Amino acid sequence: MEQVTEWVGVLNGLLWGPPMLVLILGTGLYLSFGLKAMPIRRLGYGFRMLWQGRRSEGTGDISSFNALMTSLSATIGTGNIAGVGTAIAVGGPGALFWMWMTALVGMATKYAEAVLAVSYREVDENNNHVGGPMYYIRNGLGKRWAWLAVAFAIFGAMAGFGIGNTVQANSVAHALEVKFNVPPLWTGGVMAVLVGLVLIGGIRWIAKVAGKLVPFMAIAYLLAGLVVLALNVTEIPAAFMTILREAFTPTAGVGGFAGASVMLAIQMGVARGIFSNEAGLGSAPIAHAAAQTDSPVRQGTVAMLGTFIDTIIICTITGLVIVTSGAWTGGESGAELSALAFGNELPGAGAYVVTLGLALFAFTTVLGWSVYGERCVEYLLGVRAILPFRVLWVAAIPAGAYLSLDFIWLVADTLNALMAIPNLVALLLLSPVVFKLTREFFDRAAAQKD
Repeated sequence: MEQVTEWVGVLNGLLWGPPMLVLILGTGLYLSFGLKAMPIRRLGYGFRMLWQGRRSEGTGDISSFNALMTSLSATIGTGNIAGVGTAIAVGGPGALFWMWMTALVGMATKYAEAVLAVSYREVDENNNHVGGPMYYIRNGLGKRWAWLAVAFAIFGAMAGFGIGNTVQANSVAHALEVKFNVPPLWTGGVMAVLVGLVLIGGIRWIAKVAGKLVPFMAIAYLLAGLVVLALNVTEIPAAFMTILREAFTPTAGVGGFAGASVMLAIQMGVARGIFSNEAGLGSAPIAHAAAQTDSPVRQGTVAMLGTFIDTIIICTITGLVIVTSGAWTGGESGAELSALAFGNELPGAGAYVVTLGLALFAFTTVLGWSVYGERCVEYLLGVRAILPFRVLWVAAIPAGAYLSLDFIWLVADTLNALMAIPNLVALLLLSPVVFKLTREFFDRAAAQKD
């Protein structure tokens, strides 16, 4: 096991080295410039489209609102609690700044993914609307790029069992065992049963559950975080200054914090940012491809909100609680660091907020990622593979509760990179389509106003 961990660690270091950081941030920057910063300028428009998207408009399987909720159910998870804690513990408070930068350019990436997903989606044998990177690679780039679509589907199916399944189960099992002495077997078993019951109904049931749970859990967690920040309101300006300073000139070790370089702060910020909001990973467009919409651009403006909500809002709340509390200097990492920060400021209740929030976030992530993995397997093997995939997906949940957390995070990070590369290449090659559709849509909207 130690040998395998070492090999995976070497591969992870290569995949998440400077070339990957340049590819992810570079793609986002390129798309942002090509779109003339439209995702940031049209943020209010996106929220209006989200509100209107509660009603069905156009062909598809689920409403635009529930498509975003399904996407958020997969992205709002351990990355928002354990991921932020790990990023700050390893890369210092400056890692949070690089998470923000990843999210700002990631909004353009997420927008482009959804536009292409709706533009090139198909209807399968079960009359479901299917789409995502494998479809816009094949249908947008042609047969000679079919190998890239297959590569994405393979990595996507494998990544699902890491980022979207075993990591979530492991994090919940560990948190509940530490806080409530719940045996991991019980946690894994209960999660498996609940997920299995929802998977019976496919994406429509998953979307309905996500549409109810995601808004509730996000608002509840935000309120708890805002209470903590209100108690430490005088520390917030200093926290922002610390984050900005540490992003470019990290300090040496302090307290239990071992210290970090600028490169480590950037690497942890980008890696955990992508783990959290999944911009560039190619996962979210699989959910948005099923949206009931008559416009790829309109759905794209809804999709980009996922990155904003996940990282700019929720991860920021977690990060500010950790920094303002001073808990980041104690040597803890992951969910333990987040729980300590909340617990210090809300004695008796704070740690429960993190533990229960983590459990609920992780449960919905397993649901959301089941859609992604299922679509990847369907692309590779056809609709006959859906049932066996669901059985394996449910079986992996209790198994994941027993594996080493550090090893799971390492494998998940590695698979994320392998999954992102084909998608980012496709986004760059198909960017003219995104720019053209966007320009035509907003030109028509301006003409109609005149």
